[in-house]
Amino acid sequence: MTERDTREPDVTASAAYEDEKPARRLTGWVGHAVAAGCVLLGLFAAVQVFFPLAQGNQFSLIVFLAAVLPLTLLCYRSGVRLRRRSRDDAAPQDQPDNPTPVDWLLAAVALVACLYPVLPFEIAGAGGGFDEFLSRQGTPAALDVIVGSIVLLLVLEACRRTTGAALPIVCLLALAYAYYGGYLPQGAAIAHAGVDWDQIISASFIQATGIYGVPLDVAATYIVLFTIYGAVLDASGASKFFIDLSFAAFRRSRAAPGRTVTLAGFLLGSVSGSGTATTVSLGSVCWPVLQKAGYPKENAGGMLAAAGIGAILSPPTLGAAAFIIAEYLGVSYLTVLLWAVVPTILYYLGILLAVEIDARRYGTRDVEVSAASSLRLLGRFGYHLISLVLIVVFLAMDISAVRAVVYATLIQIVLSYLDREHRLTPARLYTALATGVRGVLSVAAVCAAAGVIAAMITRTGLGLQLNSILVNTARFISENPTAVLIFTALFAAVAVSILGLAVPVTASFVISWVIVGPALQDLGVAAPAAAMFVFYFAVLSEVTPPTALAAVAASAITGGRVIATMMQTWKYTLPAFLVPFAFVLTDNGEGLLGLRSFGDMMWTGAVAALAVAALAVLTGGWMIRQAGWPERILCAPAAALLLYLHPVTIAVGAGLLVVALILHLVLRRASALPDT
Repeated sequence: MTERDTREPDVTASAAYEDEKPARRLTGWVGHAVAAGCVLLGLFAAVQVFFPLAQGNQFSLIVFLAAVLPLTLLCYRSGVRLRRRSRDDAAPQDQPDNPTPVDWLLAAVALVACLYPVLPFEIAGAGGGFDEFLSRQGTPAALDVIVGSIVLLLVLEACRRTTGAALPIVCLLALAYAYYGGYLPQGAAIAHAGVDWDQIISASFIQATGIYGVPLDVAATYIVLFTIYGAVLDASGASKFFIDLSFAAFRRSRAAPGRTVTLAGFLLGSVSGSGTATTVSLGSVCWPVLQKAGYPKENAGGMLAAAGIGAILSPPTLGAAAFIIAEYLGVSYLTVLLWAVVPTILYYLGILLAVEIDARRYGTRDVEVSAASSLRLLGRFGYHLISLVLIVVFLAMDISAVRAVVYATLIQIVLSYLDREHRLTPARLYTALATGVRGVLSVAAVCAAAGVIAAMITRTGLGLQLNSILVNTARFISENPTAVLIFTALFAAVAVSILGLAVPVTASFVISWVIVGPALQDLGVAAPAAAMFVFYFAVLSEVTPPTALAAVAASAITGGRVIATMMQTWKYTLPAFLVPFAFVLTDNGEGLLGLRSFGDMMWTGAVAALAVAALAVLTGGWMIRQAGWPERILCAPAAALLLYLHPVTIAVGAGLLVVALILHLVLRRASALPDT
């Protein structure tokens, strides 16, 4: 009898985690109506790729928001259920949870208010069509201000329902700062003249900034189409294939369960694109195997969360913020993918080294897993990899990312007919489209709110002021240019991480880029390096205590202590916290992003890999055998010096690592000698 044959996924923990979310389980005609709305929105996004509306991009964003906002208010509760379903709770999973009359009223108001800019008739001196609406930029009519305020409030309510109160509070603070900034003492560093409310609404609602800025544009194109692609992959059986392939790849060894989690996390990231969702999917299948192998609950939870977060960092889909990077910097999405290749390898190298160390530290057991051979699985179901590879091929052929993913989705639909069990019949395809678009609703609300915050930061000049504060604080500590850059990077990393504790990754990146990006670039850091630095720390805020959503999800599955699981997750991802510093501290760090020659990318990647190994020794406490504190302490400066990627620091760092190894061998030999 084998583990793979007998175990059932631990769906109870997963369901408990899902039950805490404010998403509704819609039933009856309401569920069908919402599903139809989601499918129409998905088809609209796909058609826009090939036949964009003649009125322009902002017009299509207005239509997109007019669909997204009502759907969000219907699909998410006004409050969050905190009750955790127990194993003995017999309540049905599909218990009706349909919208209340208030939700329907808000959805109707949202629909009318969002469509107001494109109404062809005049109301109270306003309206009159889209062109007339745009002509009032800077001089909005009274009705423009009223309707814009309503849309802004409904966007914040949608954010509150989907992600909690933190992002709406940050947005309200940004709006309050813009409006009341003139009341601040004029000598204050962040004082400004103040912005009238009608100008705030003009910047947020009428102009192609704020709500209709780059973040929402990315949500309406890249994110919705890639999310649909992920849903189609999942519905066609790709998720099951990826997990089966991961189990088959490693077979029996004491480190095999950990390796399986790592590989499965990387593969599943292509389907979900969400760290927390990947963690839940992994945990429900892999936790029973990790438990049987002997992993402690917290350690297993940390491993699951770290592998899940890799979904946001891994090509070819990455996270939503990666699409925003492409738009902000005016580069192709393939370019951003290439920047992420070496950092992704280093991230998973750190996890794999930690897996190998923990297998030895905890004395884990090998678990017999029944699965077909890797070659047999690839031969039968390897077609699931074709569309993923073709996305990169299409991008290399200079086909836009949105067209590439539409083509890949169509190809995956056709390929699904190779498997009778998972073929995407019209009914299954309809469900996949509805599921995919529904997964975008919360992201779209976040993008709209993040755009407003970024617009207020730019309009008030707060970004430049905070930029100056950041750099001047570093210069107060030291006038040395190298030290100034190091301290600025440190302060920036802390600021992005703290912001990420309160707001989702996408919003964290958008807000941080407006402030941190210019500060780093003013000190000579290349824009791509600065963008990837901010991106990685925005993502890694998801594993930073005390919020760490992926770790919370993992602990719900394993039953481990939440804070202890967070600390274990931090241990697995520590290399990823330090590698981004290499991007910005020296010009050689650009080699890790492929911004230099292929040779530079190879040698910088090799040195960074050595630094990751040193960090694994530091956090895992293992070299050839269990390492003592002397060796571990030496590995800390060794890793930091190696990651600086300067010839002198590389030599010193490598020397410290050699000393640590020699010391380890000497202490090992001394402990092995018999007492005399």
